[in-house]
Amino acid sequence: MYGKAAICLTLAITFLISCSIYLGTVDLRSYFFPVQSAPLSLCATGRPLRVYMYDLPRKFHVGMMGRRYSKESGPVTMENLPPWPARAGVRRQHSVEYWLMASLLYDGKGGEEREAVRVSDPATADAFFVPFFSSMSVTTHGHNMTDAATEGDRRLQVELLEILRQSKYYQRSGGRDHVIPMTHPNAFRFLRQQLNASILIIVDFGRYPRTMATLSKDVVSPYVHVVKSFTDDDPLDPYENRTTLLFFRGNTVRKDEGKIRVKLAKILTGNNDVRYEKSVATPSNIKMSTKGMRLSKFCLHPAGDTPSSCRLFDAIVSHCVPVVVSDKIELPFEDEIDYTKFSIFFSMKEALEPGYLVNQLRQFPKDRWVEMWKRLKQVSHHYEFQYPPKEEDAVYMIWRQVKHKLPGAQLAVHRNRRLKIPDWWRRKK
Repeated sequence: MYGKAAICLTLAITFLISCSIYLGTVDLRSYFFPVQSAPLSLCATGRPLRVYMYDLPRKFHVGMMGRRYSKESGPVTMENLPPWPARAGVRRQHSVEYWLMASLLYDGKGGEEREAVRVSDPATADAFFVPFFSSMSVTTHGHNMTDAATEGDRRLQVELLEILRQSKYYQRSGGRDHVIPMTHPNAFRFLRQQLNASILIIVDFGRYPRTMATLSKDVVSPYVHVVKSFTDDDPLDPYENRTTLLFFRGNTVRKDEGKIRVKLAKILTGNNDVRYEKSVATPSNIKMSTKGMRLSKFCLHPAGDTPSSCRLFDAIVSHCVPVVVSDKIELPFEDEIDYTKFSIFFSMKEALEPGYLVNQLRQFPKDRWVEMWKRLKQVSHHYEFQYPPKEEDAVYMIWRQVKHKLPGAQLAVHRNRRLKIPDWWRRKK
């Protein structure tokens, strides 16, 4: 009797184990074979991003900064990198490409922690940086699409694509692990669609179709601010020290969502505590904007030709609480920074309701405003572009964002390798 029971129990246990193995709930390999740990993702390793920078001729980058730099020969190094011109004015806002290139040329001897380092061997690289000053090329080669000088910009784009397509590393990934800055709305305007697989550094998605630029693969960068940073903002009473309630100074004639600026001018004009002034970005007007922002509690940020503009980041480094009016804006580093801690947001419909926006700001509690002002002082270093680069500055943050995007690019590369049918298999068939 006991023998039959033991046999039945043994058969039952064997049956259960067989079912578990079949269903995948038990893996006997873990008992008999050592389990190899899965490789850590790049983000989990904690090491700097290894970046290979293409050695492009000077005409693609610093050659556009002046005739003197275009005539020099040899590679650009930390020793001969041209400094960003102090009198560049509004062109500075689109200079992200320059600061990214400069950060890779820096040797890091200052001992700062770095988010990305340059490698000379492309085989060891996690990502590939393409140092084409596509935004500077827009302003260097003509000013609009009908200008004959834009042919120079188009030729550079064609030549760059030829260089990339001849690179085995670009071919290997289809460009998915290549980082290309395009912060001007018209950057790489002629052949932009042919680079839609790469990691693009952009300031917003205003001029990009959804099939080309997405948050899943691209990095939203800040504009480079053009006003000077407010480094000694330590009054006893910051709220009372800023006598203007709401400040705006800039061009009121814009395209697309930017058309709201004209409408806002009609609504806001006539309020004694509001300064809404039309101007263009000249050196003297930039100085006046700097002063105006530092004396204002709130700085208005309506959309420009695209949902974002440099004015938002001018406000941040001036510690003037941004008032953002846009229905489509994307903000840099938003996975790390909570903008609601130091900014106020209005929909376009709310902003165009007469009296609504100003009344909301007049009723805004002083203690909440002071907390936002303090938070602006804490986060403003994340929006600084500088050389040498510093830990947690804008370039540091951008490279960290690139690191976050790379796993998706690497997944696509690995899947393509798996799905690609090798030539020897075709011949066998």
